[in-house]
Amino acid sequence: MSHLRNFLHQAGRHIAGSAICFALLGGGAALAHNGVDHNAPNATGHAAGQQGDPAQPAKAGASDAANNAAALAHEQPFLDGNANAMAKMMSAMHVAPTGDIDRDFVTMMAPHHQGAIDMCVAFLPYATNPQLKRLCQEIIVTQQQEIAAMYLAIGKALPPSTPAPTH
Repeated sequence: MSHLRNFLHQAGRHIAGSAICFALLGGGAALAHNGVDHNAPNATGHAAGQQGDPAQPAKAGASDAANNAAALAHEQPFLDGNANAMAKMMSAMHVAPTGDIDRDFVTMMAPHHQGAIDMCVAFLPYATNPQLKRLCQEIIVTQQQEIAAMYLAIGKALPPSTPAPTH
């Protein structure tokens, strides 16, 4: 039990250190600002949050549709990877109760954590925001550590070690 307590203490220190690094690297700003220029005109020709004349239809041209189609085509590999990660996670989280609440919790929570890892792996090759890339890299590391801590807590063998993606 002292090994588990020591491991959890070390993991907690790492997670706290990660949170501090995230804040110092400006991660909070990445979460607070979604990258949208709220002063840029939207489809109605007004800045986000401003209303136009409801009697005037939105001015969307063929070039807007072409740009949107190109953006969606560029995003499709990420969307496919993310959908696969979500489907895998949701399927793996459906667990028949065994009567052992601790084991059932870990059996459901580990795929949830793995889902976060898989979503980040799908996102990283296409990410353009450096703060979100750093955040995803941290999510991968911390979620792997938390899966290991949960498995150790119930005496389950650790999953095989795999390298974390760095892109």
